[in-house]
Amino acid sequence: MARGWWRRNTGSPSETAPAPDPVDASSMAPPSVALPRASIILLGFAGAVVVMFGLAAARSVVAPAFLALVLTICVHPVRVGLVRRGVPVGLATGGAIVAVFALLAGFVVTLVFALAQFTTLLPEYTPQIQSAAANIGDALEGLGIGAQQAQAIVDGLEPSRIIDVVTAVLGGVAGITFSLVVILTLLILMAMDGTYAPAILSQLRSRRAALVDALVLYTRNVRRYMVVTTALGAAQGVLNWIALLVLQVPGALLWGVLSFICSFIPNIGYFIAIVPPLVFGFLSGGWPVFIAVLLVYGVVNAVVQSIVQPKVVGGAVRLSETITFVSVLFWALVIGPIGAVLAVPLTLLVRSVLLDADPALAWWRPATGDVEETKGIAAELSAQARAQAKADRAARPPRG
Repeated sequence: MARGWWRRNTGSPSETAPAPDPVDASSMAPPSVALPRASIILLGFAGAVVVMFGLAAARSVVAPAFLALVLTICVHPVRVGLVRRGVPVGLATGGAIVAVFALLAGFVVTLVFALAQFTTLLPEYTPQIQSAAANIGDALEGLGIGAQQAQAIVDGLEPSRIIDVVTAVLGGVAGITFSLVVILTLLILMAMDGTYAPAILSQLRSRRAALVDALVLYTRNVRRYMVVTTALGAAQGVLNWIALLVLQVPGALLWGVLSFICSFIPNIGYFIAIVPPLVFGFLSGGWPVFIAVLLVYGVVNAVVQSIVQPKVVGGAVRLSETITFVSVLFWALVIGPIGAVLAVPLTLLVRSVLLDADPALAWWRPATGDVEETKGIAAELSAQARAQAKADRAARPPRG
């Protein structure tokens, strides 16, 4: 009996006590706490501000680096085409890089030459500019602006200060040289790394298929946009240059180059490019030349940017006019004047990473300007509204 007592009290827990109920492991995990939507939005804005200030602090590197990336994307099909025709990979890569950098260097040389022409041209019209500035000062005082404020505005129109402002915007010769060195180095490195791009994308596709599709679509759209914009901008600059030569406007080459650069700036580039030739046309030939320049620029801009470019580019951009305009101001503020030129590729990159790479956020695309499906819905809603208004008028009792 003692042995029976021992067995009853020293038995295994499974024999002496009932087995505990199984506990779900998920119930033991700490409960997740979802942040309020307002907190998520504020955190997102805070992160965006930090990124913006970081890019602004490193603009001297970020701007040429992204320009080199865009140029590499544009020249990649040329290198691939040469390789398919039997050209060795190294020779095809080097040839494409040399061609692109030669075009870029030629453009910079032309820009420097045009700037030198501007610095020699402006003093010739110093009396006319000072007279116009005095008239502007008198007009400002007539509008009630104080004499000191009006004089400050007039002093800003001095030719020497205008030259200083233009030189500061362009960054000076040292800044241009540094940017060219960075661009050339990155072109070489990116072109060499680009040989592994198809393999890298193939590795990523098994894990992030949506991201790979977004990046491929981005490169295709940016390439199409930049190539078409460059070709049309060059044609626009040449046409304006020839027209200014015929009208005998001083600095015709400079204003043609300016027109080419401003063709990359959506919405506001036209207004930037037309102001200097209007001013110098008026100083050299009066109102007839002023009106002629206005008509020529208006016709060329309307044909190239409003008719030809939308049809050729097609769906490569699909950004709303508001977002496009704000992006020009935003990127110019963040990374300088080159940000206004690269505003569309930069904005497309942000949309590709944030929206296109996440299928769950694809429904946000119409809000950014991709309104192909939205146009049909808008047409249906408009037809329904017209039908409803017609029915309401028919059901309305006659007056009297």
